[in-house]
Amino acid sequence: MSARIFKRKIYQRLLQWKAENDGKSALLIEGARRVGKSTIVEEFAKNEYDSYLLIDFNQPRQGTIELFERYSHDIGLLTSNLSILYDVELKQRKSLVIFDEIQNYPKARALIKYLVADGRYDYIETGSLISLKENVKDITIPSEEEPVQMYPMDFEEWLWANGNENTMDLIREHFQTLEPFNDVVHNIILEKYRLYMITGGMPASVAAYLERHDIRDCEKVKRQIISLYKADMHKNLENGILTERIFESIPSRLSARTKVFRPGDAEKGELTENLQYQFDWLNEAKIVNLCLSNTDPNPAMNLNNDFRRFKTYLLDTGLLITLAFDTGIVDESVFISLAKSDLSINEGMLFENMVAQELVSAGHRLYFHEFYLEHDRKNLCEVDFILVKKKRIIPVEVKSARSTKHKSLDRFMEKYSARLGKVYVIHSNDIQTDGRITYLPIYMASLL
Repeated sequence: MSARIFKRKIYQRLLQWKAENDGKSALLIEGARRVGKSTIVEEFAKNEYDSYLLIDFNQPRQGTIELFERYSHDIGLLTSNLSILYDVELKQRKSLVIFDEIQNYPKARALIKYLVADGRYDYIETGSLISLKENVKDITIPSEEEPVQMYPMDFEEWLWANGNENTMDLIREHFQTLEPFNDVVHNIILEKYRLYMITGGMPASVAAYLERHDIRDCEKVKRQIISLYKADMHKNLENGILTERIFESIPSRLSARTKVFRPGDAEKGELTENLQYQFDWLNEAKIVNLCLSNTDPNPAMNLNNDFRRFKTYLLDTGLLITLAFDTGIVDESVFISLAKSDLSINEGMLFENMVAQELVSAGHRLYFHEFYLEHDRKNLCEVDFILVKKKRIIPVEVKSARSTKHKSLDRFMEKYSARLGKVYVIHSNDIQTDGRITYLPIYMASLL
């Protein structure tokens, strides 16, 4: 059965690249496995070109690698032989060549420089783990690549998949005016958002749910995706067991009072460098979203990162729920609670991961800040996320429905008042304003 095709925002980026590029660069789409890279690129190829040639380097057609090895010095012979092997007629400036999972054959990536210079066809690469040392050590990275990130479906894309084209426009209007919704509309949107959290944004999971509107169907798909990620860890890493343990520890860490990873946390006795590599691998595979500790929040955030301290969020909250269920962190009552719009169980963990997911998808890098006040050196304060806009820092605190206090945020505002822009608390209630703080419902997180 062919993959279900969903409307994705990245399609507009592909159209822009084709219109403005005119063959002068290749597009490199990075993202975790199963976020829909191959599906959307092939759909783009079908709609926007006369023909396309797709090479899946996970399972290349027999003879593909031999052609690259034999004809890498002659682009014309290479493309004409690939055209014969794949039985595709390539037309000058009217055909697209797709290198899928390019990390599995770096030599093809190295040839992009010459393929682009040849100019006859357009090229799109897709993959993950693109920047790992072992995947680039023997090649010169082509400057002719335009990198683009692809993520799980965000809330608006999920709404589109469910046949709802207008809800997000209404949410944007209220975000701009800060006019609260009425209770009925707010609760309807929040219920949809909770369902989005359960299904997650992985296209296969969403498609499975839409078939019968049965949560159990998407749970099966999410477990398959998690199993795929674990298999990749063991396939690509010498110490896959350690990486899997770190991966499986994410729900328990996010449930804990202290969410910050430090060297040696996951496995005592392991070298710090080895542990760091496991986190780097998970990050490069786009399986996790790393949130870096920032020691001095200001508009130049990159200057003050502490790479030894970070929080780790899963790329997709639907997968987080499934992973937590599989590792015993939550039980079946979570799904019942979610279905009944009662998120009291692990609400904070799910909301915080969801906000991280939405912020990354919207193009933000993730930072958090820990600090003491000068008159209080005993109590460590932490603000969940720090954004930068218009040369001002934007603190974002995530709160569950039953927690309304935000002492750390109040102290942050006191300490860094001269640097502040807007201040947000994300919660499950409607829009509110209280002095300098704006309270937003979680379904507005992607608009920050």
